[in-house]
Amino acid sequence: MKTALPMSLLALAFSVGGAAARELRPEEINTASIASIGTEKSGPGDPDPAIVRLQVLLDRAGSSPGVIDGLSGENVDKAVAGFEAMNKLPVDGRLDPEVASRLEGNAPIVESYVVSAEDAAGLVDKIPEDYGEKAKMQSLGYTSVAEKLSERFHMGIDLVHALNPASQFAPGDTVWVVNPGPPKEGKVKRIEADRKTGQVLAYAADGSLLAVYPATIGSEDNPAPSGKHKVKGVARMPVYRYDPKRNFKQGKNNKVLTIPKGPNGPVGTVWIDLTEPTYGIHGTPEPKLIDKVGSHGCVRLTNWDVEELAGMVKPGVMVDFVKGRSAAPK
Repeated sequence: MKTALPMSLLALAFSVGGAAARELRPEEINTASIASIGTEKSGPGDPDPAIVRLQVLLDRAGSSPGVIDGLSGENVDKAVAGFEAMNKLPVDGRLDPEVASRLEGNAPIVESYVVSAEDAAGLVDKIPEDYGEKAKMQSLGYTSVAEKLSERFHMGIDLVHALNPASQFAPGDTVWVVNPGPPKEGKVKRIEADRKTGQVLAYAADGSLLAVYPATIGSEDNPAPSGKHKVKGVARMPVYRYDPKRNFKQGKNNKVLTIPKGPNGPVGTVWIDLTEPTYGIHGTPEPKLIDKVGSHGCVRLTNWDVEELAGMVKPGVMVDFVKGRSAAPK
């Protein structure tokens, strides 16, 4: 189980997580047609094989849908819009025949994977919500092999279980996972963080769009900064320093705390530090909540998306906080 959510977020968590999904066979996804999206209906909360396929194809193309879960929603529409912008097509976020034909390929979407002993190492029993309790832990690792694999392959945990309903995820077990492809490569010259649409766009020196990610960018209570800033540095598996006087107050914690590193830490697996003090682009312990729940002013991506972005940036890269100049549909 991941970090416990406050009661005010429980309804949202159920809406984005839902009950246990039906069993899903790999061939349903590998043979699905993305042209059928919108014409065939799945049960409430059940992953649609065609949408799983679409999400994987978008991820491979560099326009991240966030969590691959087989569910339609704004992050899928924004990923389609990002793909359109990357390919200089009219941007409306709609899966038309031109977009579908450019996305489709012959490589399998779902492949087998053998669970290793390393996959079962470094797990923790649970992640407490309270920062004071977090600070007492040695690490904030994954709570199960299934969770570790879900992040490695960019999947929602419900989709992992839907593809592997009988698996114990023990070392030596063969399981089914989607293949999102290798991380995007390139050199990012400029980043746009669009607060209106909840997107991060990464541009090359020639102005071409390298990658697009769904993002949580601040909140009403804790807005993100405005204007232009620069990347100061990148920290992988960062330790998090909680200071209620400088940042925000969590629970009843009034003292400075050092929160250990780990993918389930407050800032996930990567912190891209900005020249604006206390602000950065970072990961999250709750990828399914990206662009659904506000942040404390920073830019929050899934762990895998921020890891990809971190591999393409260096100190000095410009980060421009904008409102309304993105690849998202109008």
